[in-house]
Amino acid sequence: MTNLFQTIAVAFAMFSAIPCPQPVWTEKNMRYSLCAFPLIGAVCGLLWWGWTSLMAHVGGSTLLLAGGLCAIPVLVTGGIHLDGYADTSDALGSYGSPEKKREILKDPRCGAFAVIRVCVWFALYFALCGSIRWDSRALWCMGLAFVLERCLSGFANAAFPLAKNTGLAHTFAAAADKKRVRSVLAAASLVLAIAMVLVGGLAGAAMVVTSGWILWRYYRIALKQFGGITGDLAGWFLQRAELWMLGALAATQLLEGMKWFL
Repeated sequence: MTNLFQTIAVAFAMFSAIPCPQPVWTEKNMRYSLCAFPLIGAVCGLLWWGWTSLMAHVGGSTLLLAGGLCAIPVLVTGGIHLDGYADTSDALGSYGSPEKKREILKDPRCGAFAVIRVCVWFALYFALCGSIRWDSRALWCMGLAFVLERCLSGFANAAFPLAKNTGLAHTFAAAADKKRVRSVLAAASLVLAIAMVLVGGLAGAAMVVTSGWILWRYYRIALKQFGGITGDLAGWFLQRAELWMLGALAATQLLEGMKWFL
């Protein structure tokens, strides 16, 4: 039981800004830490549910609702995935060789492409949060989506080729029991996908298909342009998956609201 809590603590200490015990990283407590990573998504989903309930209770404006929903995942994670998204945006914008792109990922400076794409990401995320009707079905879909994207990210870290033998992705991949981690996270992803379809219907199905497409694009771009995945690319995948699944939810609500679609 102690090792279980330490495994969860390792995942939360690395991938969230939530105060938690800081265990010494060992081979034993890191072996399945990728399997605990999706629990951070569950926290994001619960906080979204709480924020929408609070706004409904106090009559908060749509702008305040959207702003809170936009901020919660960033506050929970401390922006670690957004940092990876920014670094990867800079690297992709360089149109250089895989070696050049990997060098850019290590550059601590924030380039123009990073600033532009992060601003666009926030603008789109905020707009989508403000345009979606946050009934229980939509909240369940996004809550499950937060967990699903992290299951897929953890699976990719244990299954996809790595771009280098250093860095965060390598640290967790090297310590993981890859076969069991892949099996657990693949099974969890399947269960979550089925749950999203059952709960969300068309919206849930669209979000699941979108997450699969983003995962496939992640694999193709990582291998072709970087020679494999890195921790920054993992953050890039998560931010893209989150935004695109949110977009899929908004699009299906729009279509369902059209009389000709019914």
